[in-house]
Amino acid sequence: MPISRTLSGLAIAATTALATVAALSPAAQAADAATSAWGPYYAPGKAAKATGTLTATGEDHEVLPTADVVQVSGKVYDNTRGPACGWAVFRITYRSGNNLPFRERWVRGCSYRTAQNFSFKYHDVYQVELKVCSERKAAKPSLNCLYAGTWKTLYLSK
Repeated sequence: MPISRTLSGLAIAATTALATVAALSPAAQAADAATSAWGPYYAPGKAAKATGTLTATGEDHEVLPTADVVQVSGKVYDNTRGPACGWAVFRITYRSGNNLPFRERWVRGCSYRTAQNFSFKYHDVYQVELKVCSERKAAKPSLNCLYAGTWKTLYLSK
C-alpha cells in the first residue's frame, strides 16, 4: 500500500507540473520578444541626435543565429539652425542562405529640433548598427557619413 500511495502522489505531482508548464507556454512565447531602448546617440558636436527602441522576436540558432523579425522605431533630430540635416544611418546585416550580407537604411530630419519619426522591420536579422551624422540635405548620406567614424551596435544575435 505505501508504494501505491507514493506512486499516486508522484503521478499527481507530475500532472500538476505538466499543467503548470502548459499554462506558462504563452507567457514563455511572449517573453521571446525582446524590446530594448537605444540612444540617445549624437553626431559629432551634438549637431544631430537619434533615439528609439528595437524589438527582436524569434531568435533562431540553427545554422546562423538570427532574429526572425527585428523592428526599429525612433526619432532623429536636427540640432543645427543652418542648412544641415540630422541623419540616422542603419546597417542591417541579415541571413541569406549561409551568407551575412547587409543593407543600409537611413532617415533624415531637417527641421530644427523637431523630431522626424521612423519605423521599419526586417526579417532574418543578425545585427543592427547605427551611425548619426549631421550634413547637408541630400537624397542619401555622404560617403563621409557612411564610412568615417564607428558604428554603434544596437542589436547582435547571440
